[in-house]
Amino acid sequence: MGRALGGGDSEFQADRTRSSADDAAIWRRFRGLAGEDARIGALQRLKLSGPVPKAFTHHLPDLIPADTWRGEALMRDVWRIGMERLTLERAQPPWSVPLPSRHFADRLHRFDWLSDIVSQGVAGQERATGFVDSWIESFGTFNGFAWRAEPTANRLWNWMRCSQVLFAEGCPPERMECLVRQMRYLSEVLDQTTNPRTRWMGSCLMVARSVCLDGAHRLDEALARLDGECTAQILPDGGHVSRSPARLLNSLLNLLALQEVLQKAGHIVPDYFGKWIARMGAMLAFFQTEDGALNPFNDGDEGRPEVVAAALDRLAAPPRRFTVAPKSGFQKLQKGSLRLVLDCGEAPPPPFGDYAHAGALGFELSDGPARLVTSCGYSAEVNVDWQAAVRRTGAHSTLVLAGRDSSNFVTNEETRLLAAMGPEGISSKRLEESDEIWLDAQHGGYKAACGLLHRRRLFMSGDGSRLTGEDSLVRPISQPASDDNKFINFEIRFHLHPTVTAMMGRDAIRLICDNGSVWRFKTSHEGTRLERTVYLARGNVERPEQIVMAGYADPNSDGSEPPNCIRWAFLKEKAA
Repeated sequence: MGRALGGGDSEFQADRTRSSADDAAIWRRFRGLAGEDARIGALQRLKLSGPVPKAFTHHLPDLIPADTWRGEALMRDVWRIGMERLTLERAQPPWSVPLPSRHFADRLHRFDWLSDIVSQGVAGQERATGFVDSWIESFGTFNGFAWRAEPTANRLWNWMRCSQVLFAEGCPPERMECLVRQMRYLSEVLDQTTNPRTRWMGSCLMVARSVCLDGAHRLDEALARLDGECTAQILPDGGHVSRSPARLLNSLLNLLALQEVLQKAGHIVPDYFGKWIARMGAMLAFFQTEDGALNPFNDGDEGRPEVVAAALDRLAAPPRRFTVAPKSGFQKLQKGSLRLVLDCGEAPPPPFGDYAHAGALGFELSDGPARLVTSCGYSAEVNVDWQAAVRRTGAHSTLVLAGRDSSNFVTNEETRLLAAMGPEGISSKRLEESDEIWLDAQHGGYKAACGLLHRRRLFMSGDGSRLTGEDSLVRPISQPASDDNKFINFEIRFHLHPTVTAMMGRDAIRLICDNGSVWRFKTSHEGTRLERTVYLARGNVERPEQIVMAGYADPNSDGSEPPNCIRWAFLKEKAA
């Protein structure tokens, strides 16, 4: 995994030059059925026609603060997604020129950028409506790529977020016709899709449509559908079933927006809204770091602090605080300014595991607003060909044995995507005593292939100045000794955040954070080194460093002594 994430000859380099055929092959590989072009028959086309409302009765609130940096760049006609960039003529629609990749086109057709342009005053609003009208002219009747279910659902939600501008009184009738046409199409395909993202967004849109356009027609049916998706996709502790904090944030914002428009329209808000919003808010606060953003677990990005705050600030009461999320599978250790969140849960069941990561016992570590240890993360803005690489165990701050992943990746026959499964026997126990915290966790993801359990013990001092750890590879007592005495290679990786500067010393690695705090990483394990890695969770490809401890494990060890027991520590230096 070290070479795959460090540049060189990696097959996952997103910035390499590739042909359109290469691009299409990568898209099929990593997007499965979700990446296939939509199809529509003659009968289905007929169903898309019908009466069109003259105006919105209510407008969906836009709860997401605009990304002013992106809005300003777009007003300069600079379109950037991940590592790809387009610079166009003034107000030229981006789809009027050949695009760098299918991924770039996919992000354009979702219109996530629309509200950022709208935020740029009157000129921005005029440009936004011009882009929407141009899109309608090119793709408004139907287009196999642009009308795939998931991007269509995203696009409709983004248009409705900006409805006070796009669908103001006197707007061209073609806009409303196209909006309703897409709504009808989505409602036709919604029951056929197994994609959880599409089902969630589609259910939210059906509620929004009933309230904002249809005069509450079929509102009860739409609310019942959304209730079912909440039960299916939100865990009892408020976490999203995908175990992704970023997915949780987006889902919470959807519910908050619908709750607000229901209240403004004078409808009774179902009780399940309050129940799920409170739980989701508490879980979101669990993942919020002191810099205001999120831990990037399971295909999620950091998010923007102002967006996280926008969700939390709209809760009816301050979120409940807790340190153990058993249903979501996370543990939090926090003392002083030191904070650690450990992934100790199984991968979600299909189809929710199609984008889950094999990051068992990986953790995120921060000192106040300064992030120290993380994973490679991911962002939907970054080229899709990175996605497979950063799902692997080596892309997380944990132990890799024999180059294997802690979770198995198996093909989901319905989506044709690789879904994470397991790991077997993952568990955790904590003890808090005298203001100190001990955590003992393990998993059996390597047991079937290598006969060894990975056990990780963590200790955090009461003043938050020290985190000590012990990673051990243990042969279970119940398992007979292996006849093969060949030692098995392992690597323990700690991926450092891009804001950390690492310097190798004689007896320690010195870590300097961007807020000025300094930490030392110490271990008695020989062969500790620094390597380049990647970090994607801020929406582009960054190249920070990682600490790597490599060695060979005895297949018959009880894990109490080296080489199967590796001890390490993060120690905070006192300010001068």
